[in-house]
Amino acid sequence: MARASSRADVRSGKYKPGDKLPSISEQCDRFRVSPSTINLVNVRLEALGVITRHQGKGIFVTDPATWLRKP
Repeated sequence: MARASSRADVRSGKYKPGDKLPSISEQCDRFRVSPSTINLVNVRLEALGVITRHQGKGIFVTDPATWLRKP
């Protein structure tokens, strides 16, 4: 659910390329899941090219043109 909701927020335009996503603790509160679940979601979204993570700075939305498409 967290992955689908996060991805939907990005696709809907709630977060635009370059926008910083909420912190892991804020995402935990929103989705009522553990930090390890949020980290797993973020790893998967990063693998798809939807986000980029910068240690100490945050998690940012990438340009949709760089996203991997699922068949």
